[in-house]
Amino acid sequence: MFWNRPLSLLAVVIAQAGFPLLCHAATGTASQRSPLPTLAPVHHQNTSVLSIEYYDSAPHNTTAPVAILVHGFPYSIDTFVDVVPKLAAQGYRVIAPSMRGYGSTAFLSPTTPRSAEQAALGKDIIDLMDALDIKKAIFAGYDWGTVAVNVAAALWPERCSGMVAANSYLIQNRDTAWAIAPPAALALRWYFYVFLTPQGYSALASDPKGWAETLWSKNSPNWTYTEAQLDAAALAFQNPDYVEIATNFYRNRLLYAPGDPQYARLAERLDKQPVIRVPSVTLDPIEAVVFPPTNGSSTAKYFTGPRVHHEVPGCGENIPLQKPQVFADAILEVAALGRRQ
Repeated sequence: MFWNRPLSLLAVVIAQAGFPLLCHAATGTASQRSPLPTLAPVHHQNTSVLSIEYYDSAPHNTTAPVAILVHGFPYSIDTFVDVVPKLAAQGYRVIAPSMRGYGSTAFLSPTTPRSAEQAALGKDIIDLMDALDIKKAIFAGYDWGTVAVNVAAALWPERCSGMVAANSYLIQNRDTAWAIAPPAALALRWYFYVFLTPQGYSALASDPKGWAETLWSKNSPNWTYTEAQLDAAALAFQNPDYVEIATNFYRNRLLYAPGDPQYARLAERLDKQPVIRVPSVTLDPIEAVVFPPTNGSSTAKYFTGPRVHHEVPGCGENIPLQKPQVFADAILEVAALGRRQ
């Protein structure tokens, strides 16, 4: 593990009893300490590719319905610190994995390509479920997490009881990666292109927290986040693969970096932009910048199962941290959709 999430003896006892735990770690000097809202304790599980760090609210409960929550960039599993207790109170086992390149999630082999392509992100969810012997779960994500849950739900619908996704559908067809886009749209995605350059790579490596602060502010312009929330997320950026993974995500989507050959067949299937057949609740935050909000009609063709779309006022891209009740309610809503189906 690349850092130790502080845990008191009492906290360890509580965690081992199977109750969800929110850990507030102190940082700074005695006169300037601020609580870090983090999810703890974390566990580790090996797949064929990764040792995945994940939070599990009820690791010994094999009968509870499962919700898998997937974070985005530049964030961490602590995005869900206020969502977890809301779902746990409703009887859910909540799992929040650190994506490849974040936290203490680590590649098992130094020769594995550090790919953040969409096929890999989706397959990581399924691989973790296999390793934990979880047959079916609700998938919920935002930003990069939307890409991951879209992929997992579309390619493995038998493993998904319902999907919650911000910005609806972000599976990419590589044939359109270089399609002409309006100048205004390209300007909003400026950092996609900065990360194609050596200077962008070096800049992220030299100040990952500073980049997070900039992107949080620009992509959620009216969100008053706290320094403690930023500090909690910044812990996850200490992963030695963070910069490589973060920049590869954009380089791969813009065809400046090849994918990992082991995911080639999945990548080809994703180029056809498969539909999502499972019950879905999609969310468009009104104040999101990179993906402007819609009424859901522009992505309707990608959903053939029951789907409900909501616009979320007063919210930027990180719905779970900014509006945790909205995100938790969406998961409960998609569960109800599944029961009705």
